[in-house]
Amino acid sequence: MASPMVESEASRRRRARTIARRLAAAYPGDARSLCALVHRNPFELLVATVLSAQCTDERVNAVTPALFARWPTPEALAEADPAELEALIRPTGFYRAKAANLLGLARRLAEEHDGQVPPDLEALVRLPGVGRKTANVVLSVAFGQPGLPVDTHVGRLARRLGLTEAEDPVRVEADLCALWPPDSWGVLSLRLILHGRRVCGARRARCDGCVLADRCPSAGLPVPGPRRTPTSRLKTS
Repeated sequence: MASPMVESEASRRRRARTIARRLAAAYPGDARSLCALVHRNPFELLVATVLSAQCTDERVNAVTPALFARWPTPEALAEADPAELEALIRPTGFYRAKAANLLGLARRLAEEHDGQVPPDLEALVRLPGVGRKTANVVLSVAFGQPGLPVDTHVGRLARRLGLTEAEDPVRVEADLCALWPPDSWGVLSLRLILHGRRVCGARRARCDGCVLADRCPSAGLPVPGPRRTPTSRLKTS
């Protein structure tokens, strides 16, 4: 975690704006083009994001074409045979829990939302298997609404950059949202994720090649050992 900084709120906001500009230059594009999960509509993005819990985007993208060919709508997925669905999504891990969540959310969409994914945070987090992070992904990428998903990469980089000291994803989200305008939240989250994967890794931070190094209080410091996190919770935060 980043060492504590003695910094005014105004200075932190200026530094956050610089960070945003540099990330935009390093990772150009909008939220939809930067999202690694392949999808054609909000329903497909919702399903893919649920499957991505404790799984790589590449593996999810290898599974979803067959899934959506077999069950292209919430109504179709709601009638899926659980064993068949489990077998198809098995490569993504935790397949029994994920299958139960997908069946549950598909039924809820079919029965309560006319088969449509609601563009509303509170409605989304009431769906089985959908937490705040997943809901914010769908809102920002599929609907172009303000939403800042906080995954492990976003939380780690926010702390290293001295933009938050919080560990709780909801607190991290609130701290970051206070620094940037709402229309930039989703794309900034995706850029932080890409930067975390390519440059500022959990085990190794490539500070010498980082465009944010001169604005980062953690630049050049040893990377803390990774914390063990629970893998049994599949309602993404």
